[in-house]
Amino acid sequence: MTAAPQRIFVRKMMEAPRPRPLGTGRVALLAHRLFGTPLNGLLTILGVAVLVLLVWPTFRFLFVDAVWDGASRVDCLPETVKRPVGACWPFIQARFGQFIYGFYPQPQRWRVDIVFAAGALLLLPLLIPRFPFKIFNAFLFFIAYPAAAYVLLVGGRFGLEYVETRAWGGLLITMVISYTGIIASLPLGMLLALGRRSNMPIVRTLSIAFIEFWRGVPLITVLFFATYMLPLFLPPGWNVDALLRVLIGVTLFSAAYLAEVIRGGLQAIPRGQFEGAAALGLGYWKTMGLIVLPQALKHVIPGLVNSFIALFKDTSLVLTVSIFDLLGQVRSSFADPNWATPSTLFTGFAFAGIIYFAVSFLMSRYALAMERRLNTDVR
Repeated sequence: MTAAPQRIFVRKMMEAPRPRPLGTGRVALLAHRLFGTPLNGLLTILGVAVLVLLVWPTFRFLFVDAVWDGASRVDCLPETVKRPVGACWPFIQARFGQFIYGFYPQPQRWRVDIVFAAGALLLLPLLIPRFPFKIFNAFLFFIAYPAAAYVLLVGGRFGLEYVETRAWGGLLITMVISYTGIIASLPLGMLLALGRRSNMPIVRTLSIAFIEFWRGVPLITVLFFATYMLPLFLPPGWNVDALLRVLIGVTLFSAAYLAEVIRGGLQAIPRGQFEGAAALGLGYWKTMGLIVLPQALKHVIPGLVNSFIALFKDTSLVLTVSIFDLLGQVRSSFADPNWATPSTLFTGFAFAGIIYFAVSFLMSRYALAMERRLNTDVR
């Protein structure tokens, strides 16, 4: 039996010419991405227009037309420098100590410097993946460091002068509230997320009630209640520090939001992970601590960091309850007649904005690096 002859197809019409290649250099590739289509070209032109209209005037105000040296408001006036005046940086130099320490006694500000330096030195090894002694370093940063920082900042023992919290302010208050809120609210948020998914009706109901209550009120209401109304419900003779009340309110408020973020990560875990842990004979807490929660937290890193950044910026609301954080100290300094110039207001807000942006940007960049390092299932 012979095989059927194969038929060979020959195209009789010429194929339409293909478009020319983009080129091999980066310039050609960049030009294609910016102007490859009419829509891309229009968006590129609009982007350049935004940069010209917004970025350049800001840069010119902060650097080109800025005044860098001076001793009073007179040095930042157009009549003195004989040109358009931008940012008045001598104002920041004169008030820098107040912006960082608030009204903390100047002879004792070395204690704040030690707290800042120790926090940075303990945090840096935690951020480096291959740094050894992680457990010991975590113990120092999360357990020992808060206690030592409290003793240093408050004083009253070991020969240190007592400094009440009403004298604290500036960046010190911002970092204290942010650090305490983030460190204390994360484990509480985990417990609330697990409680909301619990099979025990009482635990689930209490967790849902807690989360919905704190998410249903604005943070400024929580601060007012913690500062002015909470003392009315305390027994006679009880006096809780105002800053401590704010820290508790911020922690509970942030924990309710983190609980929902973490619950979203728990729902993304396949049921097979729970079944595999049960097959290995692991109990509930070992299953959650060793298998489920590590995977869930990896999924919700963007949401967690977003909540941390929001908490860091929301510390500016404590000004409404007479606690002067960084932004509060900047705003209070505008009342000084020695630095009353047309550009003082914008310079102060620009200085505070740069600090807020720098911290928030660093947090987001590190979160992206952590996502790439933990994303081991995608190559």
